Amino acid sequence: MFERRLFFHIDWLLLGAVLILAGIGVAMIYSTTYDAIRLRVGPQFTTQVYAVAIGLVALFVCLVIDYRVLCEHSHIIFGAVALALLYVLFFGVVAGGARRWIDLGPMNVQPSEFAKIALALVVAMFFAESRRGADNWGDLGVAAIFLAVLAGLIAREPDLGTAVTLVPIFVGIAFVAGLRLKVLAIFAALAIVTAPVAWTYALKDYQKERIETFLDPEQDARGAGYQQIQARITVGSGGLAGKGYLQGTQGQYKFLPVAHNDFIYSVLAEELGFLGVISTLGLYLFVISRALEAARLSKDRLGAYLVAGLISGFAFQVVYNITMSAGLAPVKGLTLPLMSYGGSSIIATLASFGLILNVRMRRFTN
Repeated sequence: MFERRLFFHIDWLLLGAVLILAGIGVAMIYSTTYDAIRLRVGPQFTTQVYAVAIGLVALFVCLVIDYRVLCEHSHIIFGAVALALLYVLFFGVVAGGARRWIDLGPMNVQPSEFAKIALALVVAMFFAESRRGADNWGDLGVAAIFLAVLAGLIAREPDLGTAVTLVPIFVGIAFVAGLRLKVLAIFAALAIVTAPVAWTYALKDYQKERIETFLDPEQDARGAGYQQIQARITVGSGGLAGKGYLQGTQGQYKFLPVAHNDFIYSVLAEELGFLGVISTLGLYLFVISRALEAARLSKDRLGAYLVAGLISGFAFQVVYNITMSAGLAPVKGLTLPLMSYGGSSIIATLASFGLILNVRMRRFTN
């Protein structure tokens, strides 16, 4: 139950920073979808506004219900998400060559976004109940099964990008639960050793093409390398103060494909310049550091594990999307949390911060 006194322990600074980032995202989506000829904005803007509103409701729900109660029922949440992912594989909506969405009439829902929360809840609960934590190969292997189930289902859609974002969530929880650095080093070494095998047998042709294009985008400047080249141009054209809101050329005139989605940060760099980039990065850094403080202040291991997992996945996605937008990483379908267009993404992200706020708010409860 939500006690009135808990209201005074809400981290309003963290909540405010999250809402500012979401507001910047809505403003940038307005800019990238605005039609200067017809003087109207694209439907993505309206969809994002509704998604933010729903996300705030999800944040409130995840805030008022004790996180311990949610974790105790994490196996049910995990099972529901897994079933939703199975449903997607057979009956999901196909778009862009992938089957990732469930048609709910007014909007499509992407269950893989909510798999991040489900994984964080179930793995945090597992390690919290384990006396040995992650410093035990048996428990680590059992916990990894949860990761393998969700990541495997998502990769089959196919959506390797979202599947990969589950790994930092698992690693973040395991590390706080006692996973040693030398074990992480062993896994990193194994990944490097098996990379040639993965290249030959695991990666699909379009995935190999993305990596090759990243290494040399000029080899197919009008094809596979076009998006990466345009992203670099967009970021570099902003200068110190930017071209001004609604004044960007790359985003406004559609030279940069899907600017409202994966490359929203490139458009922000063009319109608001270096100063806007630094300010936004500062907000993201503040959000991440404030969430880590919530993990440190948690009254129990369960809360610390949960926050560590959620913010690890969030931080990974932020870093990858920004480096991708700057042309420093291969192009992958990873949104910039809180800013990119995507109803399921913004709802799941706001719900995650509801859980983080929940943990910090209840640090004084019995």
